[in-house]
Amino acid sequence: MPNPKRRHSKARTAKRRAHDALTATGISECPSCHERKLPHRACPKCGTYKGRDVLEVKEAN
Repeated sequence: MPNPKRRHSKARTAKRRAHDALTATGISECPSCHERKLPHRACPKCGTYKGRDVLEVKEAN
């Protein structure tokens, strides 16, 4: 198995890693309770999706 003869320079390594940054998650707002939620998913706070109740949410005491 071949091994590298010389190490890669810092500039070359930095160029390769330039696209490795993480992007923030896209977060939308629930239209019924205005909590932040992931898009295309039911709201964990109120249990609605596209104006319909799809989850049973236990109320906090």
